[in-house]
Amino acid sequence: MDAAWLEDFLALVDLGHFSRAAEQRCITQPAFSRRVRALEEWVGAPLFTRDAAPVALTPAGERFRPVAEETLRRLYQGREAAREAGRMAAATVRFASTQTLSVSFFPNWLRTVESFESVQGTIHLTAAHMAACEQMMLRGEAQFLLCHDHPQTTHMLGPDQFRSIHLGTDRLLAVSAPHPDGTGPLFALPGTGAAPLPLLTYTAESGLGRILAGARASAGSEARLRPVFASHLTSVLVAMARDARGLAWAPLSVVADELERGRLMRAAGEEDDIPIAIRLYRPRARQSPAAERLWSLVAGRDWEAPADTGSDEGEAPAERRGERAAVTPSE
Repeated sequence: MDAAWLEDFLALVDLGHFSRAAEQRCITQPAFSRRVRALEEWVGAPLFTRDAAPVALTPAGERFRPVAEETLRRLYQGREAAREAGRMAAATVRFASTQTLSVSFFPNWLRTVESFESVQGTIHLTAAHMAACEQMMLRGEAQFLLCHDHPQTTHMLGPDQFRSIHLGTDRLLAVSAPHPDGTGPLFALPGTGAAPLPLLTYTAESGLGRILAGARASAGSEARLRPVFASHLTSVLVAMARDARGLAWAPLSVVADELERGRLMRAAGEEDDIPIAIRLYRPRARQSPAAERLWSLVAGRDWEAPADTGSDEGEAPAERRGERAAVTPSE
């Protein structure tokens, strides 16, 4: 059944003459008559009496009229709602981000981007572990992915389908609660006792976990570690480390305040830090106008110099006190 048949039906109800209704519907009278007849065949009963002018509704037509009016009304409303959703979807820029960066980096970075030029459309951010973010990108559920990166790790966003730009740098470092006697960290690498050190580790779905495993395997670490707890959430591992449950690895951007206040201490020297990059990925295929505008805005900027966002995440190393966060836009 064609929705146009319902419009024909209601036009004939309003005007009462086939010729006038056909003129209003911008078709010939024979074609209009055939469409009314097709509707009656679909309903299975005559809808109009044709032995008088103007034509009148049959009892079946009277019963069918409110149904036709309600059906068309709902169709028009549904069409407008779908069009509005389409307009909103086209104007929405969808980000996937690892959970650590969604808190430690994304808000200040977006503020910096918006200081260059107003971002058009709505920003939609979904925070998840790296494995889930990869799937979102592969399924087309997100247009951009913000994540950490390291040369010793691999992911599913191959260069044949995706491209990326470097937004900033950070460092992974080992941290521990301080020893109760104040002599240093409670747990320190590589460990001196017979028992292995308790390790608060990342799960396999975590991007930082992949980076840590790859980098430490490449460096040939001889530390004796015993995993005692695992999570893909850096915040949880840091909280467990602060509670003296073991040694954890975390980005400096996340633990800088904890180090400064003495609630955490380095569990290894700076030479054991793992440099990590912050990258923004996108598909190579062309995306919505709003997403393409944002990419042009970001890709066309020099991220060497940190922007003044009112956050100490952009301080240079020489300006750090207690090793403040080193997340700074860089190339």
